[in-house]
Amino acid sequence: MRGQDDPHGRTVTARPPTVGQLADRVRELAARPSDWWHSVVFDGSGPVRVPLYAADGAEVWLTTWPPGHGATVHGQVSTLIAGELAEVAIRADGVTERPLRANRVRVHAGPQTFTNPGPAFAVSLHAA
Repeated sequence: MRGQDDPHGRTVTARPPTVGQLADRVRELAARPSDWWHSVVFDGSGPVRVPLYAADGAEVWLTTWPPGHGATVHGQVSTLIAGELAEVAIRADGVTERPLRANRVRVHAGPQTFTNPGPAFAVSLHAA
């Protein structure tokens, strides 16, 4: 009984969105750059995180990445909008970089480290 009082007096507990719901939100938002492009901040000193949405237990943000910079993202879902971005994994057998493909939503099991190996700024969307 969403949005209504329960006639039996039970408390309805709101649950945070699933990873699939987060992925849908990111996908839909990525398809509407007119809603957020004005919020993009280009700063050559490091990645810039810009909150876009926080409600219903979910948070969605935009990150701009200068060339050669990286950071750890504490999100469950990511998508690359523009530029180049690689996911960095450090394991016992070495370091690997896996490029993100533009407009593909990637689901993460935990915090991920990203770096911009390209010659221009990168823009990505994330959700948790």
